[in-house]
Amino acid sequence: MARGVSGKSGGVARLGMWEWFNLNLLIMGQFGRDEPNGSQEMPRSSFNVELDAANATWLLNDVALLSTKTGELLLLTLIYDGRVVQRLDLSKSKASVLSSGITTIGNSLFFLASRLGDSMLVQFSCGSGVSMLSSNLKEEVGDIEVDAPSTKRLRRSPSDALQDMVSGEELSLYGSAQNRTESAQKSFSFAVRDSLINVGPLKDFSYGLRINADANATGIAKQSNYELVCCSGHGKNGSLCVLRQSIRPEVITEVELPGCKGIWTVYHKSTRSHNADSSKLADDDDEYHAYLIISLEARTMVLETADLLSEVTESVDYYVQGKTLAAGNLFGRRRVIQVYERGARILDGSFMTQDISFGASNSESNSGSESALALSVSIADPYVLLRMSDGSIRLLIGDPSTCTISVTSPASFESSKGLVSSCTLYHDKGPEQWLRKTSTDAWLSTGVGEAIDGTDGAAQDHGDIYCVVCYENGNLEIFDVPNFSCVFSVDNFMSGKSHLVDALMKEVSKDSQKGDRGSDGVVSQGRKENVLNMKVVELTMQRWSGQHSRPFLFGILSDGTILCYHAYLYESPDGTSKVEDSVAAGGPIGLSSTSVSRLRNLRFVRVPLDAYAREETSNGSPCQQITIFKNIGGYEGFFLSGLRPAWVMVLRERLRVHPQLCDGSIVAFTVLHNVNCNHGLIYVTSQGVLKICQLPSGSNYDSYWPVQKIPLKATPHQVTYFAEKNLYPLIVSFPVLKPLNQVVSLVEQDVNHQTESQNLNSDDQNRSYTIDEFEVRIMEPEKSGGPWQTKATIPMQTSENALTVRMVTLMNSTSKENETLLAIGTAYAQGEDVAARGRILLFSLGKNTDNPQTLVSEVYSKELKGAISALASLQGHLLIASGPKIILHKWTGTELNGIAFFDAPPLHVVSLNIVKNFILIGDIHKSIYFLSWKEQGAQLSLLAKDFGSLDCFATEFLIDGSTLSLMVSDDQKNIQIFYYAPKMSESWKGQKLLSRAEFHVGAHVTKFLRLQMLSTSGSGPGSDKTNRFALLFGTLDGSIGCIAPLDEITFRRLQSLQRKLVDAVPHVAGLNPRAFRQFCSNGKAHRPGPDSIVDCELLSHYEMLPLEEQLEIAHQVGTTRSQVLSNLSDLSLGTSFL
Repeated sequence: MARGVSGKSGGVARLGMWEWFNLNLLIMGQFGRDEPNGSQEMPRSSFNVELDAANATWLLNDVALLSTKTGELLLLTLIYDGRVVQRLDLSKSKASVLSSGITTIGNSLFFLASRLGDSMLVQFSCGSGVSMLSSNLKEEVGDIEVDAPSTKRLRRSPSDALQDMVSGEELSLYGSAQNRTESAQKSFSFAVRDSLINVGPLKDFSYGLRINADANATGIAKQSNYELVCCSGHGKNGSLCVLRQSIRPEVITEVELPGCKGIWTVYHKSTRSHNADSSKLADDDDEYHAYLIISLEARTMVLETADLLSEVTESVDYYVQGKTLAAGNLFGRRRVIQVYERGARILDGSFMTQDISFGASNSESNSGSESALALSVSIADPYVLLRMSDGSIRLLIGDPSTCTISVTSPASFESSKGLVSSCTLYHDKGPEQWLRKTSTDAWLSTGVGEAIDGTDGAAQDHGDIYCVVCYENGNLEIFDVPNFSCVFSVDNFMSGKSHLVDALMKEVSKDSQKGDRGSDGVVSQGRKENVLNMKVVELTMQRWSGQHSRPFLFGILSDGTILCYHAYLYESPDGTSKVEDSVAAGGPIGLSSTSVSRLRNLRFVRVPLDAYAREETSNGSPCQQITIFKNIGGYEGFFLSGLRPAWVMVLRERLRVHPQLCDGSIVAFTVLHNVNCNHGLIYVTSQGVLKICQLPSGSNYDSYWPVQKIPLKATPHQVTYFAEKNLYPLIVSFPVLKPLNQVVSLVEQDVNHQTESQNLNSDDQNRSYTIDEFEVRIMEPEKSGGPWQTKATIPMQTSENALTVRMVTLMNSTSKENETLLAIGTAYAQGEDVAARGRILLFSLGKNTDNPQTLVSEVYSKELKGAISALASLQGHLLIASGPKIILHKWTGTELNGIAFFDAPPLHVVSLNIVKNFILIGDIHKSIYFLSWKEQGAQLSLLAKDFGSLDCFATEFLIDGSTLSLMVSDDQKNIQIFYYAPKMSESWKGQKLLSRAEFHVGAHVTKFLRLQMLSTSGSGPGSDKTNRFALLFGTLDGSIGCIAPLDEITFRRLQSLQRKLVDAVPHVAGLNPRAFRQFCSNGKAHRPGPDSIVDCELLSHYEMLPLEEQLEIAHQVGTTRSQVLSNLSDLSLGTSFL
């Protein structure tokens, strides 16, 4: 690679393959050269380093940073005088992640990209006499340290921090060593600023029970009892990754509480001064909650959240005679407001200071409006917004100086606007008011805003407050509070367009409007019947903490769809003048119009939510589903309660959806922070159980699934699960430095040569050589989610590689009892001159897990010809793939005796799978073989095979009812499904396996795991097969996927939908999914198989289309939107395995 050198010396430093090689030779001191002073010796180096596969970037114009293949960071300094480079200095700096790329960002950061470990963003500063950091850079450094979430995030991933290494070791190239001192003038300090978690490459995984599993769970709740333990990473970045698809909170205590409708926690401090409010947000975060308010069917309970939760319902002035709609804090937490159907109360601790009832609104004189009840409440200090049962809204305005509230009915909401279906308040606070920046008169409105804030007198938490309203007809408007002048409006928000633009901006671009009208017209052809009663039932707008955060807008439709939008700033190229704006806004052209200035530059983009389960709301009053939280275990986001609850966490301005399956439906949720529950949560299940919990601490939630990483400091290869003791035996390898003469003698004693180590010269004898040593570790999960413990290790012999480890159940032919044993297959790697051999080892795992000596005892060991690459138990016998032979052994309790073998010419078996008496063999070059075992004649017979040549990676059986299929993945990133059909003529009398489907995954699939699917009730005919399995698979990219069988009707429906979506969805970079999913044969002859796999990645885009397009496409396919969405949701439910 050639890198330009800027600065005084100019020129290009070209770091190519050969240059690396020369550097190697020089560093390893292999040749000297004449020095100017006549000495023949070049100074010997104090360290060896190999620079093949290294990556480099320039930190300064004369310092390059190299990241080697072993994860060391080296600094290469150019020492120059004028334009002449005198020498190159190479010094060790730190040890870091095994990187696959490195690049400098700005002038104080570099990014270490890694495919084998977590990628890292590192800040560097040069500590030489030169003042490299300019003033603006120092500010940047300061900001990075201030940013709390990233430091929190860093604390969670200690395993990947840069470890200190021996610094000061350095070596001069192309120069004398006399003036070495000046090379040490630049010393760098590094600090990890952020890291991106990586679970790849996934080599193998195992499916086991979680520590906090619930033995009584059934149905979908039972799925969250399990976790996936994966072998990932390489070398010192090797780790076990524990993946869980759903969150299982750690329960502190639980009580029975039937009939609960809602729960809220509120703060109260009796000695809160005026000025204390704006003192520090950090203190606010650590304040304990004072009361827990529980709303039941016909009454309200109040509990004190001190050391113990004690009921104080009788001794407080809260409204307890009926149900509560909402409770929260006002006036900087000096007061509590409790809202019920007919009124509201302001409380100072347990004493009421004001009680208000909602009578008729002042602008209407209808006799019926007396009975208007409050339905939903939104609180944003010092305002409270109510949506009434008659479709109107009320605003309670708080006065911070007197701590009282008054009820108003906004004048702009007359009957002409239509009924309000949902509304919310949005408090735009933080380091800067974000929405103000989107106003066209940004500079003006900021000034006005500050003046208004200044007159308050009370030092309240500054920030603008807006009211977001959605009407029954689906339109949405944003008003500023308390003036209620419209600052942003969108027509038909309900349809879920990809972008939301202010309606006034749209009028400017007439053409797009014509297009919109066209599409609206298309819909009205008799397909509105199921959309007529759809409306937005809940709205929330929220901006979480973080320096560059932007607001999110969420809307829940009555059919369960969640619309999620992220705001962004957009400045139109044609800046229209301020006067036009104010005219458009409908106000008189004067000073008053500045406060009405529209948020012209505000736009929203729709964001997909990964995996939430939709749920239709009943016609009754919908309960609130979204609960915002600012700090639960250091995370922020919102909780979605309802039939299938989920956590939505906001990390790096991305939404991470993690379902919570363990308790079924959840009716109420709130945060709790007190002595016994640090930043925890309370929720009530629909069965009437109130649980006080904390978020599991060991997991990192900034990923598609929560991940817990257990560092191994070695490369994991294969893992298996021992259910009885909840243990995970796994194969790991780690590099060991051996003197060269030991390595040579090892190889030679096997070739029966005389030892030639005396022929090695003295230099070679001192040199060392790295070889991998293998061992099997038996690990046990830690109860509290901490690091796992290694209970025992089984070391392999020198130059013996463990290839496979499996728990097998063998029938002891002497005692006629089943025994569960740990089987290990190995191979000796001793070069091509030695005949291949391996060992089969059987161990029994003892009853006592505490004593490692008694935990593992060897019961059998035998050397066989050929490498033992795969093992499986078949009806109480042990099936071993040793080299080109497949041999079936019976176990006598002390011996393994061969009883049958199969000798077809596989070269090297990579996987063995067994169902009943059927065997599936995957070969490294010869594709797959399908065998059966007959007990009567004790014979293994070949049923059929695939005659093509295929380099297999993994194989597995796929079971759908009574249908058995054979799945195989290959080196071209495809998967194929075969089936055995001896009655069909093209199968050559049953010798040949026929293709059922093929698909290009786009990643190397290394492991399939067969798991039983959940039967989803209420789905179409034929879909209630109980014996239906799906395959979970892992890839070398670190991705996880699933292949599941579909019944015929659903498949036809989704396949036609997929064909439509290829044209309807705009694809990333214009790439075509149909072309991408074609089988990739890399030039070999291949007859295309049937197209019988649907691509759910493409189908998931259906929900992101606007409502009109969804209806149109469903109509073209000959089905309905609700039918398609129900099929997709059934599929995601049926495959919720973790």
